[in-house]
Amino acid sequence: MDSAGRDGPVGGRRSQAEGRSAGGQRRSSSAAGSSAAGRDSARRDSAGREAAAHRSRPPRPPGPRPPPLVAGDRLAEQRRAERSVPLPDDADPRRLDPEVGRELRSLSAATADRVAAHLVAAGRALDEDPARALAHARAARALGGRVGAVREAVGVAAYHAGEYAEAIAELRAARRITGSPEHLPLLADCERALGRPDRALQVARDPGASGLDQAARVELKIVASGARRDLGQAEAAVLALQGPELTAATVTDWTPRLWYAYADALLAAGRVDEARQWFLAVVTTDEDDTTDAAERLAALAVAGPNDPESGG
Repeated sequence: MDSAGRDGPVGGRRSQAEGRSAGGQRRSSSAAGSSAAGRDSARRDSAGREAAAHRSRPPRPPGPRPPPLVAGDRLAEQRRAERSVPLPDDADPRRLDPEVGRELRSLSAATADRVAAHLVAAGRALDEDPARALAHARAARALGGRVGAVREAVGVAAYHAGEYAEAIAELRAARRITGSPEHLPLLADCERALGRPDRALQVARDPGASGLDQAARVELKIVASGARRDLGQAEAAVLALQGPELTAATVTDWTPRLWYAYADALLAAGRVDEARQWFLAVVTTDEDDTTDAAERLAALAVAGPNDPESGG
């Protein structure tokens, strides 16, 4: 519905309410005075009841009042709870990636070992139990929150666990520490997941995107194309995926995903015959069945030619 359609009913309700108010003001002076007197009497009765209730309260015990729990206290309590996450017996800190291990050198040896163990546990649980992975990543953050790799781990785990707002905060913190734009695709996808496609497109236009490797650039293009579709811009979604990566002669790890996204965008734009060709291309290259291109192609065959409703 357009803005005029939304404003119409709201305006009508506002006018009706204003009419009732104006009608009330046209009452006689005596009626208005009687109403005010009644309200004053009610306030006096209420004040008397409150005073009587106050007199009947037992005296407060001697001693200082406990201080209220402020935001800093709540955060400290949260961090204590996060640190208490038990480690599995097989979380060996020596299994941590050496590059990440070097980032932990700013911590004491004992703390670094515990952080490393939590990161190892988080990495192992990421695919099968994202919530448990996030718990271990948060435990690492509670111990070493100033380490970029730790904040990155929390962000990635939060993304997989569906905690998209937390993922955005942590991945941004990691970038402030490390300066690396490598997680721009995840940031953009989090914005999409939160229903903010415009912000996803802003992330895709980040100047740091030019410094991404080819695989990450392709992922960012896929997310940007999805954001265009979220905005109802089907043809723009197709254009967002076009470029040298789409027509490259060499097939890489990310090729099936890019071709699949392109086929899906074509289908959403009503270009069914072209979509069928690209789904077929995915089937011939996706040896590990990382997509459902074969099922999508079969659905198109059943639906018949030029049937955009077969996209599912």
